[in-house]
Amino acid sequence: MISAANGLDGIRKARKEAPDLIILDVMLPGMDGFEICHRLRSEPDTAQLPILMFSAKAQEIDKNTGLKVGADDYLPKPSAPAEIVGRVGKLLEKKRGGKTSGEKMSEQR
Repeated sequence: MISAANGLDGIRKARKEAPDLIILDVMLPGMDGFEICHRLRSEPDTAQLPILMFSAKAQEIDKNTGLKVGADDYLPKPSAPAEIVGRVGKLLEKKRGGKTSGEKMSEQR
């Protein structure tokens, strides 16, 4: 797991580390999550990274804004741990081409 103290640090780390997934809050110091998401989507090295926005800003307009700037999913805080794990799993599955581990294993046989 990689974490960042602010938006610019997060963008730098995303470029350098190429994580499997980014969980991004909206309310961050210096630059909000919407701007960070937009910047990540506009750069070739980070444009395809799955992004889950996870924020206390839970109104429909916030969710719509997050999706509009490029988030793959938007989850309001608080959320049940099982819901978070499920959403992360779906995004990682989509990144792998939509195949579950079981489907990949049966193809290898």
